[in-house]
Amino acid sequence: MSSSSNWHKVAALKDLETTGRKLFRKNGRQIVVFFTDQGVFACNNRCPHEGYPLKEGSLDGQCVLTCNWHNWKFNLRTGENLYGGDQLRTYPISIRSGDVWVDLTDPPFETRYTQILSNLRQAFEDNEYDRMGREIARLRLLGADPLDTVREAILWSYDRMEFGWTHAFAGACDWLALYDESEGDEEAQLVCLLEIVAHLADDVLREKTYPFVEKQMDYDEDMFVAAIEAEDEPKAIALVRGGLAGGLNITDIEHGLTRAALAHYNDFGHSLIYTMKATRLVRRLGEVTALPLLLSLIRSLVFATREDMIPEFRRYGSLVKRWDSRGKFNSVTADAYKGLSINKALTLAVDASRAPTNEHYHALLGANAYNMLTYDLYYQEQTTRPVQDNIGWLDFTHGLTFANAVRVQCTKFPELWPRGLLQLACFSGRNAPYTDASQQTDHWQVEDTKGFVDGTIKSLLDHGRDEFIVSVHLLKTACAIREELSSGVDPQVEVTLVAALNRFLNEPLKRKHTRRTAQQSIKFVARDG
Repeated sequence: MSSSSNWHKVAALKDLETTGRKLFRKNGRQIVVFFTDQGVFACNNRCPHEGYPLKEGSLDGQCVLTCNWHNWKFNLRTGENLYGGDQLRTYPISIRSGDVWVDLTDPPFETRYTQILSNLRQAFEDNEYDRMGREIARLRLLGADPLDTVREAILWSYDRMEFGWTHAFAGACDWLALYDESEGDEEAQLVCLLEIVAHLADDVLREKTYPFVEKQMDYDEDMFVAAIEAEDEPKAIALVRGGLAGGLNITDIEHGLTRAALAHYNDFGHSLIYTMKATRLVRRLGEVTALPLLLSLIRSLVFATREDMIPEFRRYGSLVKRWDSRGKFNSVTADAYKGLSINKALTLAVDASRAPTNEHYHALLGANAYNMLTYDLYYQEQTTRPVQDNIGWLDFTHGLTFANAVRVQCTKFPELWPRGLLQLACFSGRNAPYTDASQQTDHWQVEDTKGFVDGTIKSLLDHGRDEFIVSVHLLKTACAIREELSSGVDPQVEVTLVAALNRFLNEPLKRKHTRRTAQQSIKFVARDG
């Protein structure tokens, strides 16, 4: 019930009848009151779209109020947006002794909280970036947990990704890290949340639901890994559902997920990256997000491409089994991997299997950073190369984000290091042919490596990129490099890592290849019909 102290006199009814409308200011609010043939009504003066004063709007005989700036229309009685956008706040009116009174009492917390999430869901479904930002800001102003917007967005999207996880979930992990670092900066924190929610909205726009089985089975790790190997999504889902229902948490399942992610050279490294990010997301957002995030992750593991099954990487499987048995070298450096083909890189990885794990890891991290630093832009610009040469910047960034995931997950589960190192060799060998070692790269080096990376990450709060896939790769790559620096890398590897990031930030990134696509399409259909 409204407190009597929240009722405020606006004007004499006869004066309002003469003027038709009146602006009333109180406690920082601007309320506009209208006299109509159907009664007196009050609403916020600022249009919820972009703040244009509704006192200057047009009102028809059906109580439809039009904001003349962008033609948004509202039912003045209810505040309903006739175009499906933001609601207009309306206020109760009372006529007392010939005077007009307005009630400024706010609805109860739960009512406002539910309405904001409902409005956010509508903006999410319509992929309205600005409106999503406003609704997240409203929830924060209400005093609710702003991270609830991310938790809800996960529920609105996890079963609408036909093939499971996308970069939207992976990027959410890094945006949340930046959110935590930006404590006290309301604007920066809103950017982080908005980028998460809006990327998810963009990825599932007009997508239908792809349901998961509801069956449960007692969790068994070996059975789970075997189900992923057999691409048996229903069984893998049932096992994890049963595990969570039986009291297991993400930590209990993480080893099985990592085994499955590294069982093959999966999805160009995405499977392991996603596994690492999933565990971090659940720990940050709470176990309430474990089931939806894991169901979508499992689907992506099932559908993951297995590059080690194609000829270029086929030796990987046999070499995993021979790890240590052929070790010839007790030491290895990044320079040893530079320029090696896939097969030669894999051979070197096995030959160096007796080298200290940390040293071997940094050698491969350095080799992949060097590849990125010396990427030959010729391959980005050419339109007459075959499909297998469609190599771009993001192929090189994956080598670094995958390396970060290898270090994190294999440090937890050391028996998986051979797979992680061999797959890093796959990355190195795959990207090496698309580099140009003759390039001058000294000018990409920076003196203050940590300061440069920290500054890069902060600059991404205003990245200006119109494609989420680009902005999220900028963020993920910078965050992965920062983690590697903080873990303690060889000084020369550190220099190469940051120089590679610097070049990536400042060189052209071609995302649409019109002539290349046309040329390759013509050749393909001419050959195969």
